[in-house]
Amino acid sequence: MGNRPISQLLLEIYDRLMAYYGPQYWWPAQEPFEVMVGAILTQSAAWVNVEKAITRMKAAGVLSPGAIRAIGESELARLIYPSGYYNAKARKLKAFAVWLGESYADDLYKLFGNEVSRLRRQLLDVYGIGPETADSIILYAAEKPVFVIDAYTRRIIDRVGLAPAGKGYGSYQSLFMDNLPADVRLFNEYHALLVYLAKNACRKRPLCRQCCLSSICRYYVTNLNPSG
Repeated sequence: MGNRPISQLLLEIYDRLMAYYGPQYWWPAQEPFEVMVGAILTQSAAWVNVEKAITRMKAAGVLSPGAIRAIGESELARLIYPSGYYNAKARKLKAFAVWLGESYADDLYKLFGNEVSRLRRQLLDVYGIGPETADSIILYAAEKPVFVIDAYTRRIIDRVGLAPAGKGYGSYQSLFMDNLPADVRLFNEYHALLVYLAKNACRKRPLCRQCCLSSICRYYVTNLNPSG
């Protein structure tokens, strides 16, 4: 990849993914609170199973902060069973709904009125919400520019050869946010495209010859195409 600027490489990766896969139109939800619930339920879960859990919550009339506060924790756990870790996630949803009611009277407009760093700090103080979940809420529900980092993103960035010196969440996030324009649509599509690539080509056992990034990927050039 030579000595090209990181910003140029990141934009080339994005352009290749967009040209190959097209826009992903994330997050697949009907309204912001559903996005927030999904961000909690998708922890250690496949999205198809999260959708099943959300469908069950909708059918039971429980997809609102007030309804989540009112329902018993064991009954909520039963509804979200398909998402896995349902007892822990029921506690997290209850804690989040209580916080939203006490802090913002369930007013998402007021919540999203906070600037990004303040909103992020508040979300991270809520039981069960870590950096990835908080950033998913900020990007996909509040529609504010923050880059979401997950295991898929780390895998791709490491293999391409752009791994940051630090291996923590913040180091990977800074790689994107320090080298790309702070644009909600760009961050939205970029993260979604990386997830799609990781599921379809850059798997734990990669299918490099099916990957649109192979010619600029250090892993491929080093391990599978050394003469290239």
